[in-house]
Amino acid sequence: MVKRLMLCSAALLVAGSITLAGPGKSGTWSGVITNDMCGAKDASMAKAECTKTCVKEHGAKYALYNPADKQVYVLEPQEKVDGDEGKTVTVKGTLDGKVIKIEAITIKQ
Repeated sequence: MVKRLMLCSAALLVAGSITLAGPGKSGTWSGVITNDMCGAKDASMAKAECTKTCVKEHGAKYALYNPADKQVYVLEPQEKVDGDEGKTVTVKGTLDGKVIKIEAITIKQ
């Protein structure tokens, strides 16, 4: 009986933790495609080659620098922004910590 009670309590704790963690925050973010190593410093068309090199050769990840909140967000999946280095974009997706899971991306002209 005690084991069963303890097992049920543990199951409720796990279920509660999953519910509290929940999905990330949905929204849209605008900014420049950069990398997570250099962030704002490489957030421009002039530094697009630097971003490409950092990602391809140094293990950096593509990221979005959002000048409105001065934050750098890693973008997933990375393939969706490959080739867009230095471009100003709007990303629709889900924010989980400092990672935006991309649903759609629009390049601003």
